[in-house]
Amino acid sequence: MPRSQSSRTPSRAPLLGVALAAFVAGCGQDAPPPPAFEAVHDMKETMNLVLDPAADVIWDSAGQVITAEGVEDLAPTTEEEWLQVVHAAAVLAESGNLLMMPSRALDQEDWVEISRGLTAAGQRAKAAALAEDADALFAAGGLLYNVCVSCHQQYWVNRPVRPSET
Repeated sequence: MPRSQSSRTPSRAPLLGVALAAFVAGCGQDAPPPPAFEAVHDMKETMNLVLDPAADVIWDSAGQVITAEGVEDLAPTTEEEWLQVVHAAAVLAESGNLLMMPSRALDQEDWVEISRGLTAAGQRAKAAALAEDADALFAAGGLLYNVCVSCHQQYWVNRPVRPSET
């Protein structure tokens, strides 16, 4: 008597059973704890060494300056200059995440919202630089300025004191 097609192929039931058992066993385990973050610089150093230089690249590359000699356009003119703006914008975008680290976040409301605004401004500036769009870069620089001012007004002028500083 000839064998049917199904009797010639090996059964997959044992393999599926092993895979299902491994999946179920993995579901019961807790995920490993996230890595501990360590802030390398205090907020003043982070501002002076990371944020300010990156923001200055954006602001120094957008808009125009009117002088006695005429109007000077600040927009990058070479691929290398545009790439410097891309790099600075990427630093700003990632810095929003750095500011939300548990050791840096002063609160979970306004601080986080402003930090996310910094990330958004950096992403907008990066997109403008990649497109070599001077007008969009100028607009992104304005957004960046507003984010910086809102943070400084709330956390620099009226800086909350951390318990460790008392």
